[in-house]
Amino acid sequence: MLDSKGKEMSKCKTSICRGQPNPTYKETFVFQVALFQLSEVTLQVMVFSRRSSMRRRERVGWVALGLNSSTEEQEEHWTQMKEAEGQQVCQWHTLLDS
Repeated sequence: MLDSKGKEMSKCKTSICRGQPNPTYKETFVFQVALFQLSEVTLQVMVFSRRSSMRRRERVGWVALGLNSSTEEQEEHWTQMKEAEGQQVCQWHTLLDS
């Protein structure tokens, strides 16, 4: 989660799925953000891969929602979530190339 200046406010990591070429993550992350701040933050999701313990991790792709949404689709999803008043709004997003 980034503020309006791009400074990291909070961070979460998923569990590690070893030996799975196409892992599925069903994890929930909760970020404490005041309602008035929702228009001023960006949720940035990055996916990394490490093929072996000897190699550095490489970024597979990313997507951003919120103030600096990566596309109109992500911007629309962020708007739907803000208007949902605490209800979950699920949507798949295609990762952008690194």
